[in-house]
Parts: sequence; C-alpha cells; structure tokens
Amino acid sequence: MAEVVKMPKMSDTMTEGVLAKWHKKVGDKVKSGDVLAEIETDKATMDFESYQDGTLLYIGVEEGKAVPVDAVIGVIGKDGEDYKAALSADSPAPAAEKKEAAPVEDKKPAATAAPKVDTSKIPATVIRMPALSDTMTEGIINKWNFKVGDKVKSDDSLADVETDKATMEVVGYEAGTLLYIGPKEGEAAPVNGIIAIVGKEGTDITPLLQDTGGSAPVAAGSSSSSESAASATQETTAAATTTATSSDDSRVKASPLARKIAKDKGINLNDVKGSAEGGRIIKKDVEDFKGAPKEVASSSSTPEKTATAPATATIPQYVGQEKYTDKPVTQMRKTITRRLSESFLIPHFYVTITVDMDQAVAARGKMNDVAPVKISFNDLVLKACAVSLKQHPAVNASWMGESIRYNEHVNIGVAVAVDEGLLVPTVRFADGKSLTQISAEVKDFAQRAKAKKLQLPEMEGSTFTISNLGMFGVDEFTAIINPPAACILAVSGIQQVPVVKNGAVVPGNVMKLTLTCDHRVVDGATGSAFLQTLKAMLEEPVRLLI
Repeated sequence: MAEVVKMPKMSDTMTEGVLAKWHKKVGDKVKSGDVLAEIETDKATMDFESYQDGTLLYIGVEEGKAVPVDAVIGVIGKDGEDYKAALSADSPAPAAEKKEAAPVEDKKPAATAAPKVDTSKIPATVIRMPALSDTMTEGIINKWNFKVGDKVKSDDSLADVETDKATMEVVGYEAGTLLYIGPKEGEAAPVNGIIAIVGKEGTDITPLLQDTGGSAPVAAGSSSSSESAASATQETTAAATTTATSSDDSRVKASPLARKIAKDKGINLNDVKGSAEGGRIIKKDVEDFKGAPKEVASSSSTPEKTATAPATATIPQYVGQEKYTDKPVTQMRKTITRRLSESFLIPHFYVTITVDMDQAVAARGKMNDVAPVKISFNDLVLKACAVSLKQHPAVNASWMGESIRYNEHVNIGVAVAVDEGLLVPTVRFADGKSLTQISAEVKDFAQRAKAKKLQLPEMEGSTFTISNLGMFGVDEFTAIINPPAACILAVSGIQQVPVVKNGAVVPGNVMKLTLTCDHRVVDGATGSAFLQTLKAMLEEPVRLLI
C-alpha cells in the first residue's frame, strides 16, 4: 500500500523546511535508508532518509520550495500503484476545495489539471527566483542578460538579481532557448516565483504557466506572438481613443494609459522615447519624462508678456516648478528597516567614555613607518575590542530567548556604509589576528562591499559590532544593536581639545566611545567594566601586544 512521505521536524525550532535537492526522481526504486532528499532547516542542510521500501510514485515539492513540517512531500509504494488514494486520505480538505473550484473555473480547470500529469514530458524547465540569502523574501530583476528567443547555456548568467544584501547573478543551469521572461527589469518577484522558462525552441509553455500560477502568468507571458497581439490591440485602442485629443502625436505608438497620463500632464508623445518593443511608449516612459509639458511651457510665457507691459515693474518674478522623485525601496533598505525595527524591541541602555588618544596617535605613526599595510584608528579600536572581549565574555554574548549564549570566539562585525545602505562584514577570530591582518581584511571588505561582491557567509556570525563615524567628523553618537549580538560600540572622531595633565592645561587628542547594551544580557556595571578595559588598551597601546 502506498505511503505518504512528510516533511520531517529535524530540529526543535524547525517550523518549515526547504527541499534543497531531490536525490531520487519519480519511478526510481527506493530502499529503507536511502537518501531521498536534502532538506534545508533553520540551522543546517541535512540528508533525509527513506523509511520505506518501494518506488517513488509522486513528488509533491519542487526543489527550492519551502513547506511546513508534516506537509506531504512525496509518496512511496508499489510500482504502478495508484497513489492518489493515499494523497486524498492524508489531505481531504484540498480535494474538497478542488471540487468546489471546478464549476467556477468552467473549462479552465480541465485544461489546468491535465498539465499537472504531463508537465514532466514538456521539453522545458521552469527557472524560479532563488533564495539568495537567509532573509530574502523577494528579489528585483536588476538586468536581463538575454531576451526571449536567445540561446542559453547551462552556465550562463540569465539575470542580475538585487537581493536584500547584494546584487547577485542567477544561473539557469539549463541549456536551450529562453522561451519566457516573467518580471521585467526593475520588477520584483517572490522567492520561488517563476522568472523564466528555458527549453526546446517552439515548445508550448502554457501548461507550465497554468500549472504553477493559473491564467494570470499566461496573460503576463513574454512569448513573441502573444506580446505582438497585445501590442496591436493596445495600439488600435489608443488610436481610436486619442485621435480627437492629440492630432500631432496620434500616430506615435503608445499604450492607452501612457496617452492618458501624457494628456493629463500636457506632454507631447513625439518628445518621449519609448522603452518597450519597437519603441512603443509605456506608462513608465511618460512618468520618467523630464521635458517641459506643453501647457506649462505655454503658461510660462504669459507672465513675461504681462511683465513687459507696465513700465513701472521693478520686482522680478520667479516661477518655479514643484518636483519630486519617488524611488522604489531596495531590498537592502527593506532588510535594514525590518531588522532595526526588531532591534527596538530590545531594552537598550548606553554608556559613554572619553579616551585619551595621545599615545595611540603616536603609536600608530610609528607602526605605519614599518607596517606593510597602513593601520587606521578603526583597526586599533577593533583589535582593542577583541582583546577586551576575551577579558569580559559577558559582553561577547547573545540573547537566545530561553538562554544566554556566551561566545568563546570573538567575531567582530564592522559596519560599512554603501550607497544603498549598510553592510556588516565579519572579522572572524579577531583576537588572534595582528593589526596588519585586521587592517588588510577590513580594507578588502570595504572595497568589495562597495562593489557588491561580498558573500553571505562573510556577513554572518558576528558576536560584537563596531560602528565608526569618526571619519565624518562626528563628535558623539549612539548605535542600534545588531541582533543577535548583545552590544555595539559607536566610535566617534578624535578631537583636539584642551585637557588637564599633571595640573596643567595642555592640548590633547580625545575620542568618545559609546557602548549600546542589551539589558537582558549585559548590566550597567558589566558594560562599564568593559569600557574601562578598552580605554586602558587604547591609552597604552603596548597592552595590545601582551
């Protein structure tokens, strides 16, 4: 008798799993103990072994798709056995929903249901939006490297996708002809959503689209025949509705919505450059048009005529135009917003200390006379933090909900500003690295962060974070905790101010450090003791060598 295979609960915190890879396909013989698939949990990617002998009759979850624990992912039984009874017995509710949906959809359900059985025979492969980071929920198509009809290889980069952390390449891993493109450049698609189809030239991909998204994706399809038909219909409608309103641009190819917006704004479509196929003007082209509208241009001449009429006019008049630009929120900015919003649930407190940097300034100058890589003040602070954290493990900790994790290793995250927001690469085992190693690593991180070349593992695993705004001349600031770390250090600029030494007022170099602490993990006395040790390290840099 056929038995269903369900998504296992592989960790105590697991609520769903991602089917990373199938090791068997429908029709393969399976023995107890065979690895059926690789499943990505919230902690690791693990092998999932079969507990039954038989034939894999059904696969219910595609690779890369997440499903909740206990959801059906497959069926194992005897070769040729009808597995539908096992599916119906396990999930009667979906079966009832399908029966209710049949009268509403009329003839479409029959057309949609058939491909579910036959899609494996279609010589085409669906390319989905991959999960390129652990926090990614959607990706924006930054650029398509191919167009519909192009030949592609299995190792070709189909598109550049902007995630919440970086812009990365998406490789199709399939050779053939690019038959379909879903989201256009600048549009977002959810993780696991269809973004393209690659297969044999001339293949009918309608069943693949209907099988995974109903009739809506078909309407948004990019096959040349359907797009041409849609364009022709829109052009005919546009010509019929706009001949009376704009005789001089009535023959310009444009969508009805683009014509309406152009009419409202007084824009002549002859002045607008179309970005769609064949130079056709669409809504985005009109909205992005920077030229002066006809009505504004004509009205602006009126004040000039009225101003020249009276001879006594002495006050010049200026007529401005109110303008603004709305830019879509990037994936990086969305993640920053979400994570920092979560951070405000943490009970913060702040401790600030002033450090005499005279000896650090002198020591840095001597180091850079012989160091192969120029050492910055930020490198000195990072090294001093790493040594201090080993002496104060309570600060090098994380709130885990039901427990507090005291990290024995020191991984320090360094906040790096980029155009789109903020990235935090991690200097691992910083306490065991020299100043030269730290300096070279941080410089490499900064260069690759600005070029969007950082890899995800390089931005994970920090146990403490440093945010330095000293290079911007900031006197003092506070930073928001970067979970799950319990503390973050805000480093300000070095200021030359009068200080009292040995009873005399002399010029000195001082720097303020502010430690932001998670009060669930670190108390005020603990944070203050850490800052006192850090202050001693920086005021006498020779301590860093001990």
